[in-house]
Order: sequence, then structure tokens, then C-alpha cells
Amino acid sequence: MDDYQAILYRVENRIARVTLNAPEKRNALSLRMRDEIVDALKRAEADDDVVLVLIDGAGPSFCSGYDLSGGEPGYQKKGVVQSAHFDSWTDQFARSCVRDWLVIWDLLKPVVAKIHGHCVAGGTEIMSMVDIAFVADDARIGYPPMRGMTSPDTLYFPWKMSMAQAKYLQLTGNSVTGKEAAEMGWVAKSFPADELEDQVMRELRPMSQIAPDLLAANKHSINQTYEIMGFRTALATGWQWHVLSGRLRPGAKEFGEAMREGGLKGALTWRDAAFKKEGFE
Repeated sequence: MDDYQAILYRVENRIARVTLNAPEKRNALSLRMRDEIVDALKRAEADDDVVLVLIDGAGPSFCSGYDLSGGEPGYQKKGVVQSAHFDSWTDQFARSCVRDWLVIWDLLKPVVAKIHGHCVAGGTEIMSMVDIAFVADDARIGYPPMRGMTSPDTLYFPWKMSMAQAKYLQLTGNSVTGKEAAEMGWVAKSFPADELEDQVMRELRPMSQIAPDLLAANKHSINQTYEIMGFRTALATGWQWHVLSGRLRPGAKEFGEAMREGGLKGALTWRDAAFKKEGFE
């Protein structure tokens, strides 16, 4: 997969940069883009000239979430099991999301995200699974699909912030600014938008001089502690809650019906109107 179509990949000064590259869709996560991100991560892990990985986004936003447009007809997503035994109840889409982002968690090398513009839904899953996230002060970060669609594919909220904030954000689907995300501990630091690139590289240049084996030891000693507390087991319940909330609950079909009647824009208006009326995003 050297010839990427949905991302850009380059290595410079011991840093592999993976850039989501569908700016016309605000970097919506297509099935192809997700496969290419995973491939690039593994490529960087195997490259001795790479010490750490930086994920960012082209255009005005980091990521607008999962691509709901249908993507490329016929594209076969890696990691999805298509079978009559599983199709109706396992939610292979959500399962594949968790498996993809656990690649970030399991990678031997640190993964850093640089977030600007909007970071929504699936974009927040990437942001929350990386080892360090730096964001622009004015970035808009949230998971509005929880207002009328499903629970998250990747259940990161309880692990990234206090119980009070996790419940507030997951129950409302409201968004916060990058500065607010840093204040609540969701991300490591926020910077003025016009300084984001320079400040992130200022953070990464000295970090890239640390021995990669020592970085791996420090990363995974922390990860193992969270796994002892149940992190991986909790995330594995994500596809179960996703299928319950997205298919089996009584109102599960309402968003789809709104989209058939008024298109995606109409469905989003149906989902978000009450919140926008009160000034929430």
C-alpha cells in the first residue's frame, strides 16, 4: 500500500507524518482511509529511521468523523467478517473501528495527533487513542452522533477524563473547544491555532531524539497499567453497545428514516436542532 490514495505519508527527522488527505470531505474516515492509516502505522513501526508517528489532517479540519456517504462501492474493508452467522448481531463496523484504533495503542512507537478545526465522532476516537494529543485552542471537539444514532464505536470517554465530564459529554453529544479539552485533561496541551504546527514540532523534535526502545518501554509500561484496570476489556464491549443502540433499541431507525426523507443534512438537523437552539454544537 505504498501508493496511498486517502492519506499522505512521509518521514522527516525521525518522525513519520500520516496526514488524512480528503479535505473536500473534511477528512471523513472512509474504509480505505482507515486501512491506509493502519498500514502507515505498521510501516512506521517497522522503519528503524522512525522514532515516533504524527497524525494530522489536510485542509480546514482534522476529521469530520466516519464517512456516511457510502464511500467506494465494492471496497472490502480489512478486519470485517462478513457472514450470515455474524452480520445481524455483531456490528462488524464498530468491531473493526476498535481493532483499527487499538493498532495505535499497541504500536511499539509513540503516536501523536495534531488537531485543528473540527474533530468529530470517529476523529475523536483517533485523538483519544493516540499517546499524546495536541490541539488548537479553537478546535471544536465532540461526538454529536450520540444524540440520535448510536453509542461510540470506541468507548474512550471514561478513560480520558473525569466521570463528571465523561457523562456530560457522552450523554449530551456536546462539543468543547481545544482549550477546554486541555483544561479537562482530555488532551495533553492546546495552542493558538496559528502556532499549532510550530509548537507541536517544538515538542516532537527533542522527543524524537530519545531511544526508540526506551520510548517503547515507557509507553507500554503505562499501557499495561491501564489494561490491568480493564481498558482493553471495556473497549471490547463497544461493538455490543453499538449494535444494541444502533439496531435493537426501539428508536434505532429514526436517524436513517430522517436521512431517507431529507438527506444527510436533514438528518443532522433532526438530530442537532434542539442543541443548536440553545447555543450548543
